[in-house]
This record gives sequence, C-alpha cells and structure tokens, in this order.
Amino acid sequence: MPNRYAVILAAGQGTRMKSKLYKVLHPVCGKPMVEHVVDQVEKLNVQEMVTIIGHGAEMVQGQLGGRSHYALQEQQLGTAHAVMQAAGMLEGKEGVTIVVCGDTPLIKAETMESLFKHHEELKAKATILTARIDDPAGYGRIIRNEKGLVEKIVEHKDASEDERKVNEINTGTYCFDNAALFEALKNVSNDNVQGEYYLPDVIEILKKQGEIVTAFQTNTIEETLGVNDRVALSEAERIMRTRLNEAHMRNGVTIIDPSNTYIGTDVEIGQDTVLYPGTILTGKTIIGAECHIGPNTEIDTCEIGDETVIRQSAAFKSSIGSHVNIGPFAHIRPESNIDDDVKIGNFVEIKKAVFGKGSKASHLSYIGDAEVGSDVNIGCGSITVNYDGKNKFLTKIEDGVFIGCNSNLVAPVTIGKGAYVAAGSTITKDVPGEALSIARAKQVNKENYVAKLNLKK
Repeated sequence: MPNRYAVILAAGQGTRMKSKLYKVLHPVCGKPMVEHVVDQVEKLNVQEMVTIIGHGAEMVQGQLGGRSHYALQEQQLGTAHAVMQAAGMLEGKEGVTIVVCGDTPLIKAETMESLFKHHEELKAKATILTARIDDPAGYGRIIRNEKGLVEKIVEHKDASEDERKVNEINTGTYCFDNAALFEALKNVSNDNVQGEYYLPDVIEILKKQGEIVTAFQTNTIEETLGVNDRVALSEAERIMRTRLNEAHMRNGVTIIDPSNTYIGTDVEIGQDTVLYPGTILTGKTIIGAECHIGPNTEIDTCEIGDETVIRQSAAFKSSIGSHVNIGPFAHIRPESNIDDDVKIGNFVEIKKAVFGKGSKASHLSYIGDAEVGSDVNIGCGSITVNYDGKNKFLTKIEDGVFIGCNSNLVAPVTIGKGAYVAAGSTITKDVPGEALSIARAKQVNKENYVAKLNLKK
C-alpha cells in the first residue's frame, strides 16, 4: 500500500457564521468541527497530516495540539493556494494525499478509506468524492465519459442545459497522487473573477496531461455537508446527534426520546442504562450499566458507576460511584468524589469534596472543600463554612458522624468518628470521636411578650 498523507483545509474565517469564533472551531455535539475531521483522518493510517491554518491559527493549533503538522496560509487566496502551503512538508513525496475540508464534521473514516482504495485500485492521479442529490443547483457537476471516468467538473453557472440535468456533484474532498498534485499546483492560475487559485483546476490540468481522473460516489450525502453558516451548523448538529444516539441504542442503551437527548462524541454508556428526555452528556463522561439518568440532567466529564440514578441534576468533572442516588435538583461541582451507596438529595450542592460510602445528605445542604467519611448522615440545611473571604479551608467529617439539621461547620474543623452534632449548632472547634457537640444560644422565653407589645401600639 502506498504512503498516505492528509491535508485539512482550516484557514477560512467563515464570515457567514457572523461570529468572533473561527468557523472550524464551532462545535458540533460538543467538539470543534475540525477536530471531528482530525479524529476520522487519524483512523486512516496516514504517514503525515498537515492542517492549513490562517484565521485563528493559534486557536486551531491550541485545539489540535501535536496531532497534526501545520502550514500557515497568511492570505486566503483559494483552495489550491491553501494546499500549496503544505509543499514544504509534502512536495516530492511518493504516495497518495487526501484533501478534506475542516468544515465537514460529518465525514467518516470509512468513506475516506473507500475513496483511498478506489483511487489506488484504478491507479488514478486524482479521485473526486462525489454524491448524488435531488437538487444540484449551485454545485459543480461531475461529467463522466463512456468509461465512467471523469471528463470534467462543470460549475453550475457554466453548465449547459444537459449538464445541469446531471445530479452527481463535487463534494470538495479529493485524493491525489501526491507528486502529481504539487506539480500541477504550480500551473494553477488565478485568472478568474475572484482572482483566486482553485483546487478543482488541478483536475483539468491532469486531464490535459492524459492522466486518469476518477470519481468515487458516496451513498451518504449527509457526510459531505459543509458548514458555512449557523443553519448548516444546526443541521450538522442534528445529524451527528442522531448518529451518536443510534449507535448507543444499538449498543444496549435505552433512550426514551432521542430527539431531546444530547450525547457528546466521547461519551461512553453501559448496557441497560436508561436516558430520559432532556439529558445532556458531554465531555469524556463514562456511565456504567443499568443507570437511570434524567430527565433534565446535565453531566459533563464525569465517571459514574453501575446502577446509579441521577434525576433533574447537574454534575461536572467528578467521580460518582455505583448504587448512588442523586437529585432531584442537586449540583455536583468539579473535583468531587462520591463513593458507592451514597444519597445526595434535593437542593444539595457538593463541591471539591470526598463523600464516603453509604453517606447521606438528603436535602438543602452545601458540602464544599470537605472530606466526608462513610455512613455519615448530614441533616437538612447543614453546610460546611469553608471560605473566609481570602482562603478556603477543609472540613473533615469522619465515619459514622451524625450532623443535625441546620448546622454550620466552620472550617478548618474535624468532627471525630461517631460523633453527634446537635441541630442548629455552629461548630468552630474540633469535636472528639463519639462526643455530642452542642453550640447554640440558650433558649429564652419571654412570658406575656405579645400582650406587652400590643400595649405599645
């Protein structure tokens, strides 16, 4: 098999997006468009990948990091000009180069692999990825000869009446013999209305040299969707979401309402887990088997064990064990570590806390910057007071502790193993193990107070 190379075109600003964010960095299902393309190209066993950057170059490089080499297109003078920028890395090398746009997030590695194989089997100098669509108006038409080889690409405005009836169109993805590509690029002219260098002109140059130019037709037109505005971005999101949801369902996940369930590309979900409407799963979230998630639940970059239930809650960048029950209306903030068999109830917020096995905070509590042991019961309305306006301090609650309702634990403080804190206490000093701590004002009853108050009116 010949060496393979890839050139990803990602230099355009995308003015039709009407955004400060550069076009290829707009996310589809939580991941920038260009990164979707890179993910798929990496599956093709290419020897070298070059991403052409221009607008937002530093941001694109920052997103992709060392996964690609880069070439800068300082002025956007057309697609052929963009590919020329890779000459310093690829020119003269033997092999096959695929050129794909960074704004086609739906293209699959399987389709590009088929394009490679078709190109290699026919020993072509160029192969165009094509598709058939019902309404080809505005697209370049693929005109084939009697042998099925490409005769030419005709733009819609230049096509004859018969040529306009052709519904096979150019998708903008190509395979080229690498050496032939960079030789032909030297002869591409910008003698056109826009004054730009166009990659399809390479096809015409190779045809005039008598080289074989072929086309490989994909049956999935949606893969070739190029995103140039927010409408197309929304369509790409819809298609990608449907694709991801179907893959999870075929792997044994129940999604009650796929049209109202949003799953990111890097999410993993175990068998027999049920997702209810309004569920949003993003980042590198991993969910175990037989969980129930939702409705109206957002989870980002969390690892969740088996048989856990999370209802109408939000969890971010945390670890959640098995047989845990969270919600409704709970908030798990980053860097929390929740062990097995824990209950986090309604209107409870956990932040940067370790929550031990079998412990409970059933309602209306804030537990932040804390280490909570196992089998701890935290009563309604209790909080860890961890911030003095400048610094955060740690609260330690050891195994088997009972915290009464409406208690304030003022950090730094340790509640010893098996201790009790009376309801309504404000704890500012350590509590020994198995002690009862009461820290509240003595109750005073003023007899006949209301009658005296009324006399003053």
